[in-house]
Amino acid sequence: MVTRKKTGATEDGAGSILSTVSGPSNAQPPGSLGSSDPTAGQLLIKTVAGQQLAAAMPFNPNKPAEYGDASRTPQPGATAEPSTPAATGSTSTETIASGKLGAGVPPVGANPTVGPLDRVRVDGGGQRLTTNQGVPIADNQHSLKIGLRGPTAMEDFILREKITHFDHERIPERVVHARGSAAHGYFESYQDLGAVTRASLFAQPGKRTPVFTRFSTVAGERGSSDTVRDVRGFAVKFYTDEGNWDLVGNNMPVFFIQDAMKFPDLVHSVKPEPHHAMPQASSAHDTFWDFVSLMPESTHMLLWQMSDRAIPRSYRTMQGFGVHTFRLVNAAGASVFCKFHWTPLQGTHSLVWDEAAKLVGADPDYHRRDLWEAIDSGNFPEWELALQIFTEEQAESFAFDVLDPTKIVPEELVPLTPVGKMVLNRNPDNFFAETEQVAFCTAHIVPGIDFSNDPLLQGRIHSYLDTQISRLGGANFHEIPVNSPVTQVQNNQRDGMHRQAIHRGRVNYEPNSLAGGCPFQAGMKGGFTSFPQTISEDKVRGNPELFADHYSQARLFFNSQSPVEQAHIAAAFRFELTRVQTPAVRERVLATLANVNPVLAGSVAGGLGMDVPPPLPLATDRPLHEYEPSPALSLLSRPGETGIRTRKVAVLVANGVDGAMVRAIYSSLLEDGAVPRVVGSQLGKVKTSDGATLDVEITLEAGPSVLYDAVVVPDGEAAISTLSRDAHAQDFVREQYRHCKPILVVGAGAALLKHAGVPPALPDGSADPALIGTEGGALAPALAAFKTALAGHRSFARETDPPKV
Repeated sequence: MVTRKKTGATEDGAGSILSTVSGPSNAQPPGSLGSSDPTAGQLLIKTVAGQQLAAAMPFNPNKPAEYGDASRTPQPGATAEPSTPAATGSTSTETIASGKLGAGVPPVGANPTVGPLDRVRVDGGGQRLTTNQGVPIADNQHSLKIGLRGPTAMEDFILREKITHFDHERIPERVVHARGSAAHGYFESYQDLGAVTRASLFAQPGKRTPVFTRFSTVAGERGSSDTVRDVRGFAVKFYTDEGNWDLVGNNMPVFFIQDAMKFPDLVHSVKPEPHHAMPQASSAHDTFWDFVSLMPESTHMLLWQMSDRAIPRSYRTMQGFGVHTFRLVNAAGASVFCKFHWTPLQGTHSLVWDEAAKLVGADPDYHRRDLWEAIDSGNFPEWELALQIFTEEQAESFAFDVLDPTKIVPEELVPLTPVGKMVLNRNPDNFFAETEQVAFCTAHIVPGIDFSNDPLLQGRIHSYLDTQISRLGGANFHEIPVNSPVTQVQNNQRDGMHRQAIHRGRVNYEPNSLAGGCPFQAGMKGGFTSFPQTISEDKVRGNPELFADHYSQARLFFNSQSPVEQAHIAAAFRFELTRVQTPAVRERVLATLANVNPVLAGSVAGGLGMDVPPPLPLATDRPLHEYEPSPALSLLSRPGETGIRTRKVAVLVANGVDGAMVRAIYSSLLEDGAVPRVVGSQLGKVKTSDGATLDVEITLEAGPSVLYDAVVVPDGEAAISTLSRDAHAQDFVREQYRHCKPILVVGAGAALLKHAGVPPALPDGSADPALIGTEGGALAPALAAFKTALAGHRSFARETDPPKV
């Protein structure tokens, strides 16, 4: 937890250093960010030094020499010397070290990639044979088969990597999860998990493993917006000492389909329709709903997709899931099943739909910016990793099949076991080199972790590797720095496009004697071995019988939501299906919902002006299982542990505002880790009621309401008179109220809410706990109540459908 304290230095403008957009028009930089955290201090040094460096070159002195006869003699470029290396760095976190990132010393004025070739010369003498991810190979003689005389398994990632690399080793002649954001960090294990897995990252308490984590939308292209309704990718690359492990998941624990065979159809349906290439990054169109209405196994995921999970407040406040059932294997070869869960310590919070839609225009980089700003200011995001561990015998007793990716294992059935914590503490230096080129693959596992027979997972094992070869230009994508492991890579792969390693010697095969047998296979105890699951079955195309229950868990999810979350789900279906043009498609979706919940189906049908049709026929004669509600499935069940840290608060000002009050509120919010911004009608200075001045950091026009978690309207009759005549200011507080955000008004500030039509009480007439009003003399208790409301994120008791404000 970051400790914040008063430093004595002026904090005016600190919110603009903690943000990446706008700032005062002409003001001295703050002397403090209100924090004792060293990363925040480094951010201040970096920003101030960067501004000073830019100011040292007020114009380009070379311009006159670029014309006429003078231009015949090129002049050296003009330069200015930075006061500190931090001034030219990409991020304030560049000095953070790790086993993957290095010593945390930036190579100022140097390009180490063009150093002597010794840096890439490789020799395998005395080394174990590994995959390109650095995973030691136990057996380099045999592919993985279904029985000694059976077919080769598609999941044999070692075989696939070896063969695929061979297939792409010749460079051809000269013929010729898209939008995301990422960060470096570490995973710290809580305990020794040797009883269930030999995976080295879980070997001892306190062990730290470097990670690189990428969050993404799914449906949109690179230029789409962050806040569209969509599944979010949540992929973590662990650089373990036994190779790279990629836990490639989502922010939802289930998926639309049960078999990888249908993945191309799903993606084709949700992408822009092929005849006119619309809409971008949206499922609200005919082809998607046509497909899923004919695939009732999608029903459970559709409930998640229409819930607030699909519009998270930030990447930092969403859960992550491995989706599939995996195996853990210990050193003795014993195996259990497991599910992976990431839970944010910042709490699970979402946007509301009107807010999310407006953010598309106000700041399409909203999630990307939020992650960057939090890390660069030292407010490092944290997630706890927990496992659901269960035996095959337990799995056989469940009312669902654990190999079905459209099902969860309810926490009431198998509780979560916390096993470690992930901290993201360094922003990338270069977006393309790291975030864009990072390659995640479900086939990248390490000793101690293995696959289950989940048919969607089995297809992903092939698909991701094939995609990386195409996207990153060849079979050597593992040599791109962000993808390379921290352990040795030693194998007999040599050629292929963009090869970096320069190998000594003439041996590129195994077994060999000309290199002394090296690199040598590691054997059973030293390398990766697949769990020897016994299978005696026919080769078939089909699904197990339990896969046919398409509605029990959809009912579980809906019944586990709070009333406000249920209302949001109904509104999301209404919005999406309103945009669908084909009546038969709408009717099929309503018939699907009729199998989930009659109130939900009726609400959506009413919004479409339709009757609820008869339920779709079931795909099984077995009775649907009845689950008790699971409180853990509600977003409201995880408020978080970090209080108001990183919450953005607008402080509205105009000429005549109470300046001392603004500074007191601003400083108090900074002290507790929030990010206040002084917001006015235009940049420049406003005169305060005591004759001093305040710098406006961002305007109502450039920083609209949806960018903030709360608003403060300070005292000052002249200021409130001005703001009350400003439609932007009225819209600002009106939207803050409508989006259920905390509002603090002091003294005359209440008049602005009255002009905007904001009611002083909740719709039922009771007091609104997130609308705090006070006179100037009682500021301290009001500010404390405001912070409590801000930590709670929203006051959904205000919400009405349709909105009254």
